[in-house]
Amino acid sequence: MSALSELRLQQVIDRFEEVEARMGAASDPSEIVALSREHSELRPVVETAREVLSARRGLSEAEALAASGDREMAELARMEIEELKERLPELEQAMKVLLLPRDSDDRADIVLEVRAGTGGDEAALFAGDLFRMYSRYAQLLGWKVEVVDASPGEAGGYKEIIANVSGDGVFGRLKWEGGVHRVQRVPATETQGRIHTSAATVAVLPAPENIEIEVRPEDIRIDTMRASGAGGQHVNKTDSAVRITHLATGIVVTSSEKSQHVNRDKAMQQLKVRLYEKERSEKDAARAEARATMVGSGDRSQKVRTYNYPENRVTDHRIGLTLYSLDRIIAGDKLGDLIEALIAEDQARRLAALEGV
Repeated sequence: MSALSELRLQQVIDRFEEVEARMGAASDPSEIVALSREHSELRPVVETAREVLSARRGLSEAEALAASGDREMAELARMEIEELKERLPELEQAMKVLLLPRDSDDRADIVLEVRAGTGGDEAALFAGDLFRMYSRYAQLLGWKVEVVDASPGEAGGYKEIIANVSGDGVFGRLKWEGGVHRVQRVPATETQGRIHTSAATVAVLPAPENIEIEVRPEDIRIDTMRASGAGGQHVNKTDSAVRITHLATGIVVTSSEKSQHVNRDKAMQQLKVRLYEKERSEKDAARAEARATMVGSGDRSQKVRTYNYPENRVTDHRIGLTLYSLDRIIAGDKLGDLIEALIAEDQARRLAALEGV
């Protein structure tokens, strides 16, 4: 992939034009949706491909003009050559990134799981901070967050919270958040001002639109229980919460809204998501190993990121990046800076692998 052939660039353009033509003729709704999605994915690739081809043609024409006998035109051509030689490598590099193979689940919605790790009440409070960070980030990007199940911490925050996050390209951006997140700060209950360290784990599971997973009635056990909550007339009076256990794998999912019917549907959907992820991980041993290593047991030593409140510092240990804007990151406003850096590092690594560097 060291050089981009004009044939490869033209193939991308031809495919884009073919999709556009088919969109105008298609009548089947599912085909129209599929074509529209491919069209939106190809558009930025084609725009860059056309820019590369245009810059190459411009460079060739300018070089021919510079070799002509017209001194004034040759001088103008040399200026254009200098500009294009500076711009063309940037365009070609951007094109190589756009042509990198994509994770088939990058456009998928996700199931987001945040759990308190080591650190007691402070870990639960931090889990709550992380969930609010992701919720705010999702809001900024126009995504929808729907809480499926939550277990509040005794002093606030969450022992565990599970939510569906839906929108355009959710998994492709939030998949980098999986792992152990460590916090260093002075808890509100600390009377001597000592800094405590605690942790929370984050798991991000893809939830494709059509999960073709068969769950037979004999493979599961469904239990009903009383929903837990902050109080009120509807809490703890009816057995509306639902817990489903998949007997073969031991996977357990719960949903605890007011309607038992809704809870059954939500819990079954979550079970299918978990089974899909299990199947996906088994097919991709490297991903499964990486996920298990990242999340681990929630111990502080297995960290992917550290949030140091006294220094207003966030460090992502996977890429060695430190930003002194913890307040903005934990608020969700600057989380994108970390995610963009992780994406760029991944792209650079994959480009190097393709080019044999």
